[in-house]
Amino acid sequence: MRSIVPSAAVLRQKYALVSSLRAQGFAIGSCEDGKPGAQDLFLIAEGEVPPAPARTLILGEGDRAAVPFRDGNPARLCYGSEDAAIGAGFASAMARGPYEPVAADPESLALLALAERVAASDITVLINGPTGTGKEVLAKAIHMGSTRRDGPFVAINCAALPESMLEAMLFGHHKGSFTGASSGGQGFFRAANGGTLLLDEIAEMPLGLQAKLLRALQEREVVPIGGTMPEKIDVRVIACANRDLQGEVTAGRFRADLYYRLAVFPLATKALAERTGDIAALAAAMVLRHAGTRSTLPWITADAVEILTDHDWPGNVRELENVIQRALLLAPSDVIAAEHLIFDRRPETRQQDRPETLSNIVQMHEFQAIREVLAECNGSRIETAKRLGISERTLRYRLAKAREQGDDIAQAISA
Repeated sequence: MRSIVPSAAVLRQKYALVSSLRAQGFAIGSCEDGKPGAQDLFLIAEGEVPPAPARTLILGEGDRAAVPFRDGNPARLCYGSEDAAIGAGFASAMARGPYEPVAADPESLALLALAERVAASDITVLINGPTGTGKEVLAKAIHMGSTRRDGPFVAINCAALPESMLEAMLFGHHKGSFTGASSGGQGFFRAANGGTLLLDEIAEMPLGLQAKLLRALQEREVVPIGGTMPEKIDVRVIACANRDLQGEVTAGRFRADLYYRLAVFPLATKALAERTGDIAALAAAMVLRHAGTRSTLPWITADAVEILTDHDWPGNVRELENVIQRALLLAPSDVIAAEHLIFDRRPETRQQDRPETLSNIVQMHEFQAIREVLAECNGSRIETAKRLGISERTLRYRLAKAREQGDDIAQAISA
């Protein structure tokens, strides 16, 4: 990861941002330490001279604005204390690049730090976690942090390939070895030679093929279909699963010996709802990724961030990306507000199957508090929002959410 070199003025004015970037794994350098590296990013305050314009982020105060790097010009970021989360997210995204792992939640940062240590070795890694939580992104980060970074990174989805073709696709085949084999194929193991092979959804691999995979991992060699001589391979394997493989072993659907061969170093990604500290940073990174040729990045308001944080994200990071892409289309200006957020499911659909969850209990108490304060304020939403310490827009969102679940609080108060 590149180093960040802040000016003395930035250290005085935006020390919280510098600390946040340090916590996210960026090395914080100084011009006084010697000549900065060719990839270092400079952070300077408004009015200072950019040391290297194409690698300089200018930080200012005043009206919020986010201008990305483009055409060799410096990037620019302005925000106040109320927008610190999104401001830090934009700064991190601009420093990392659009497709590198993004994290701000302490547990996610700890996972990335652990993955960085794992990358330095050449051991097999098993990444477990729900669908859409960034397992492939983490695997790619391990590859890019390893000595194999200049080799190929080959990712295959074991559930997406026909069972009859999976063996040939993995280990290769000779011409004429089966019907339709009009030419030979090297297979994914040999294609990834010198690099990393990602086996996604490994739990879907048929039992018969699991034995052959185990031998390939143990002996570091493959025998193509139709061949008789094994061929040596130099491949690091990373496997991903969205189901509990230990449970699959107990159920007899996954080989125990293969599980222990894969789980030399297990890592686990969590559902997005369990790491809400990542949401603002991920949302900012997705705005940067999907903003296209816009000269100014749409800013995500504090109310919108609050709503994103409150959502339960059944689709995890993939759902968040969908929401941000829709918002970019719907936002008429350079601001993404609460009304531009469209979720994949209505709230009642998300909640109906689990009425006793902690989030539902908290939500019921929240609706009751709004009902009581709204009644005390004789239905005045402005006064109610002030007393509750939230914005009017957030209050409107909460009332709409209650109405969708059959609790029309505002109507009941006015009746």
